[in-house]
Amino acid sequence: MSIHETFTYQDLEAIRVGRVGGAMTASFILYRLGGTLIDCAPSNQWKYVRPFVKQKQVEQVLITHHHEDHSGNAANIKRMTGITPLAPATTCDILKRGFKIPPWQKMMWGKSGKLSCDPLPDQLQLANGEAVTPIFTPGHAKDMHCYLLPERGWLFSADLYLASYLKMLRSDENAQVLVDSINQVLQQDFEVIVCLHRGVVEGGKQRLTDKRDYILEFAGKVQALHREGMSDRQITHRLLGKESPVSVLTGYNFSKINLVSSCKRISL
Repeated sequence: MSIHETFTYQDLEAIRVGRVGGAMTASFILYRLGGTLIDCAPSNQWKYVRPFVKQKQVEQVLITHHHEDHSGNAANIKRMTGITPLAPATTCDILKRGFKIPPWQKMMWGKSGKLSCDPLPDQLQLANGEAVTPIFTPGHAKDMHCYLLPERGWLFSADLYLASYLKMLRSDENAQVLVDSINQVLQQDFEVIVCLHRGVVEGGKQRLTDKRDYILEFAGKVQALHREGMSDRQITHRLLGKESPVSVLTGYNFSKINLVSSCKRISL
């Protein structure tokens, strides 16, 4: 079932798009703060995103990383508004040359065409003049950045948060680098997480701390069982149970066993 609903948080406007129900439930939230859009939502949701973008003048577009759910409509928004998106330099390089999308991700989010965007300036501000601190947070994606609004104590967290407890991991994600990225962000002063999938999360610094602690605790259990001689598959079944239908549908690209395998290599 398709979903397209709008909501606000203080002066932050948002639209959630995607679909719910079934094994491949997925939704994405496009945020607008004044004249700034943060990320662009997946291309297969353009018919819902387009009216939201048209409601107010777009002065700036910020992209957190290249993944198709975050960059999918960047070219559409650029054509419609004439605004060239700003993105981390590595993201600009990836979007300029294009990138392959696994079939299961294309089914969920659609395509992401090639795009020319501008790298983030040394001093980044929102369209309304508010200061923005980009924070390099790889682990989920090699180019991913979060955007901190220090005056508000808000963190646009890209895909760093998502949830406090991990159960699955993509094959190209790295749990150690993810923990390092979380630790980097936790050094900053913020209380609200603005997640592009979960929504606005108050008490966000504690929730992100909970996620870091959960990963480390889980890694400790994984490594203890590994020392006992158990295989990754046996550890997965012991700690997380059987793989979900999503794992099968993605060819185990997104799976519980990926989390177990990656957590074996975390430094405790």
